[in-house]
Amino acid sequence: MKIISMLIVAYLIGSIPSGVIIGKLFFHTDIRTTGSGNIGTTNTYRVLGHVAGTVVMAMDILKGTVAALQPTLFFHMDNRYTLLIGLAAILGHTFSIYIGFKGGKAVATSAGILLAYNWEFFLIASAIMFTLVYVTSMVSVASMTSFPIVTLIAIFYYRDPLLSIVALVLTGFIFYRHRSNIARIKNGTESRVHFGLGWRRQQKKRN
Repeated sequence: MKIISMLIVAYLIGSIPSGVIIGKLFFHTDIRTTGSGNIGTTNTYRVLGHVAGTVVMAMDILKGTVAALQPTLFFHMDNRYTLLIGLAAILGHTFSIYIGFKGGKAVATSAGILLAYNWEFFLIASAIMFTLVYVTSMVSVASMTSFPIVTLIAIFYYRDPLLSIVALVLTGFIFYRHRSNIARIKNGTESRVHFGLGWRRQQKKRN
């Protein structure tokens, strides 16, 4: 019963649509109707600016962390349950009950679960992600590249079977959620964030 209760709570926490809330409360904008239409960090940055994007990213990370910490905080259960309960938060973020079972791509929420499970590995994964964002100026490319790298580190360095399995599952899920991004990357129409080496190269070509 404890597990079921935690899964439900994790799903409800993960379902909180941070981007929609911040957009409507402070900008009177529904980000689902602008930009890419996604409720996550990248579209929030693009539509509402860096401050709003950073707040949404922090909120989405926090959702994953709070949801995943339930087993250890309240029931003193083994840390492995952190990952399993956290998966329900990812499901909630992606298929939010509050906005018609639609949602984001769960990159930040996945990071939040890793923070709850292993904060040191979270810092490593974050460094990889932000480095790739800076190099490519495309969050989608950085996400789809960083998840396989993190999975390989989990398998060959940490040698954590459960973390490795969850990372493999999430890698496949992230690629699935980025199907439209993959099509735009192939067509050369994928949007870039307005900083980093990729953005600079694009600006030089235009000038």
